[in-house]
Amino acid sequence: MKFLDLAKVYIRSGGGGGGCVSFRREKYIEFGGPDGGDGGDGGSVYAEAVDGLNTLIDFRYQQHFFARSGQPGMGRQRTGKDGDDIVLRVPVGTEILDEDQETIIADMTELGQRVELARGGNGGFGNLHFKSSTNQAPRRANPGQEGVERTIWLRLKLIADVGLLGLPNAGKSTFLAATSNARPKIADYPFTTLHPNLGVVGVDNVEFVVADIPGLIDGASEGRGLGDLFLGHVERCAVLLHLVDGTSQTIAEDYQTIITEIEAYDGPLGDKPRLTVLNKIDALDADALAEAKAALEAASGGPVMTMSGVAGDGVTDVLRALRAEIDDDRLRHRKASDEEPAPWQP
Repeated sequence: MKFLDLAKVYIRSGGGGGGCVSFRREKYIEFGGPDGGDGGDGGSVYAEAVDGLNTLIDFRYQQHFFARSGQPGMGRQRTGKDGDDIVLRVPVGTEILDEDQETIIADMTELGQRVELARGGNGGFGNLHFKSSTNQAPRRANPGQEGVERTIWLRLKLIADVGLLGLPNAGKSTFLAATSNARPKIADYPFTTLHPNLGVVGVDNVEFVVADIPGLIDGASEGRGLGDLFLGHVERCAVLLHLVDGTSQTIAEDYQTIITEIEAYDGPLGDKPRLTVLNKIDALDADALAEAKAALEAASGGPVMTMSGVAGDGVTDVLRALRAEIDDDRLRHRKASDEEPAPWQP
């Protein structure tokens, strides 16, 4: 299934049915009177976060969603039928944006979350509604309210606990394949990963989700390579795993390239916890490993872990460090929610 994380959708709610002007005309009834019914309400357009979807590919083949209008009222005090609602089924993690692609209408972060995008028009009143003691034969009825038509954008941001960052061929896909059942494409040339991949990783009987995105290169924020279009998929992560190729001759420059692109990206990535790991240590001898680790520590200004995704050396320690960061992030969110003031009560 092709991956699609951005879609333009046109929606329109149904208009309300018009009210009816009608009078009773029955045999043996001396005095008739108004009996026009009200129009039905138009259908509304909703969006709902559902399980089992991880792409917006369905909205490539259908971009228009128009709800049905309500039926007009009829005589004999009959109300028109309401129009059927339309529900857009989107993956969890979908942002719904206005036409300007900046104004966020809703952020679908929870399974089963439902939001109204366009409300259907109200049905008009029939002449029976206007009957009074001073106007016993009203000859007017209201038209139905028009529906709402708008253009929206759907932008998917995958919900994962860990986001993988690094240059092309840093070993991100190999790490994901070695630690989960995901099977991303792995090859010895750059940009083998063309779209994000998700994998469920387990360590010490605890599972968490890891997101692998295409590699960044120098100038990705300006559109070079695959650009930074996929960085949005790691915005929701609790921790970033920055993999650096230990066999590279420019380890410090490789590290700084990713940091520069993260800081140039307009998002919260620069403030997220980050775990720096020197990868592919199985291809280095002891002296080369010590030299590469020292260079990376000098560039990052902090501790550096080492591992080999192929051989499995150090992978468990990295997973445990990621789990600790995830637990700390959840604890921070729990404390922040507990500190919210309770609503005022008299």
